[in-house]
Amino acid sequence: MPIARFRPRLFDAMHGYGRADFGRDFGAGLTVAVVALPLAMAFAIASGLKPEAGIFTTIIAGFLIALLGGSRVQIGGPAGAFIVIVYGIVERYGVGNLIIATALSGVMLFLMGLFKLGTLVRFIPIAVIIGFTNGIAVLIALSQVKDFFGLRIEKMPSDFFGILGALWTHWDTVNPWALGVAAVSLLIVIGWQRWMPALGPKVQFSGKLSTVPGSIVALVLATAAVGLFALPVETIGSRFGGIPAALPEFRLPGFSWESARFLLMPTITLALLGAIESLLCARVADGVIGDRHDPNQELMAQGVANFVTPLFGGMPATGTIARTMTNVKSGARTPVAGMVHALALLVVILVAAPLASSIPLATLAAILMYVAWNMGEWHEFTHLKNYRMPYRVTLVGVFLLTVIFDLTVAVEFGILAACVTFIYRISNLTRSERLTASKHSALAGHEGQMQAWRLYGALFFGATRLVEELEDDLPSQVLVLDLKNVIYLDSTGAEALENLVRTCRKQGVRLIVSGLMNQPLDIASRTGLLALFTQHSAADVQPDVAAAIDAALADLAGAASSPEDTAPDHGSA
Repeated sequence: MPIARFRPRLFDAMHGYGRADFGRDFGAGLTVAVVALPLAMAFAIASGLKPEAGIFTTIIAGFLIALLGGSRVQIGGPAGAFIVIVYGIVERYGVGNLIIATALSGVMLFLMGLFKLGTLVRFIPIAVIIGFTNGIAVLIALSQVKDFFGLRIEKMPSDFFGILGALWTHWDTVNPWALGVAAVSLLIVIGWQRWMPALGPKVQFSGKLSTVPGSIVALVLATAAVGLFALPVETIGSRFGGIPAALPEFRLPGFSWESARFLLMPTITLALLGAIESLLCARVADGVIGDRHDPNQELMAQGVANFVTPLFGGMPATGTIARTMTNVKSGARTPVAGMVHALALLVVILVAAPLASSIPLATLAAILMYVAWNMGEWHEFTHLKNYRMPYRVTLVGVFLLTVIFDLTVAVEFGILAACVTFIYRISNLTRSERLTASKHSALAGHEGQMQAWRLYGALFFGATRLVEELEDDLPSQVLVLDLKNVIYLDSTGAEALENLVRTCRKQGVRLIVSGLMNQPLDIASRTGLLALFTQHSAADVQPDVAAAIDAALADLAGAASSPEDTAPDHGSA
């Protein structure tokens, strides 16, 4: 298998790089840092970790993905798609095993990129992606109900029915102050970018203010309100004791093969989800900036980031669409913007970490509610009526399995359903056509003795019925089989043709094959099918159907003349 070349996009982006480019990248990086800060803390808390885990991930993984990645503008960091998976791993196996699973997923991602498997991610059907994305969005929103309403639940379950049961049991503990803070925060987040530009000249600096993310505005105002009025709501400080104003420490988790055995499926899930999210994000960014990313280099960068980050107290990371698009809209030109965004957050954590202690968790829950709503492609449910039943079953099935069970089961079901649907449709496209005298005049008058058939499409394990049908209705002397329009032949199709050859010879029918070329010819050669075709005569394989029909007619003529040639001998005897 060919090995990918390790060449970060940063090397190419530096050609002709000037002061003006750095200015645009610097401004874009600062803007993205402002957007990333509340999301990093919110994603970490929702995943069952301390808020600094999200910030450390944004700093370390964000810097490494920008430095080593295959995209000019990709921004890496913690993502909402990981919340459900990470929370489940932490609850079942603990934070130490989360570190192991994340590091192992990093190794897997690097190997996927190294062996050029980046393009395989594109083979995952869109119905599967939409289904699990919407399912994850529902679970994110559901997991934030506790802090949004200020419910007093010591530990939230990770499964769907457990979450519903916990919410129902503790519904009488609603904190009206927390609900008020969350509702106002959500209103600010939704309305800031939507209403501020509409004010236009009525409000001075409205254009510049609209560039400030609504999540930051809500975070600042809610934190100030909670501090000034001493509102009885839970904050980062009251739950986690604040955020350390120091660099993360390197730590190695305790490793055991017993733990690694149970972490296999979570590791695969983290790696696949990270690959899908990052490459989808890079493709979206390519469409906006008119560039083309290197998927294999991007996966290798994601692998390095996910291997290193957990060793410094981080969590899984991937490419993030919202922050990447903010980066693009802010004028980013190169990966330098992503590196600036990570370094800016590092400065914030060293200087202003104590201020984060007063951030209300209700506001972070409101921000995540908004993220979950934007994350889901809800309009796809209304469009289901435009698609066929297999697509509907796949999308809805993956969605429900993601919500009710887990993402691994959902993706497995989705890919299996998509494969079955694809096999069914391709098998229906494969067809056979009997050639008649209207198209080939030489066939006239030989209908009972000879048949000529042409196959179209892919002759694989899902379409061998066509060959079996030929066996059930063989002519008396010669069967011509034209394979010119067969674009694909697998081993099962080859075996079906072998059975046809044996059936024909058993019943004394000559089989003449024509039009073998390209992949079907290669498979026929390697499986011994071609040798079986020509076992009795090299004339049993012809270049085209016209030559095959001529050979068949010659055979019929020879069979017809044989009794006449031998008649005088019988008379003289």
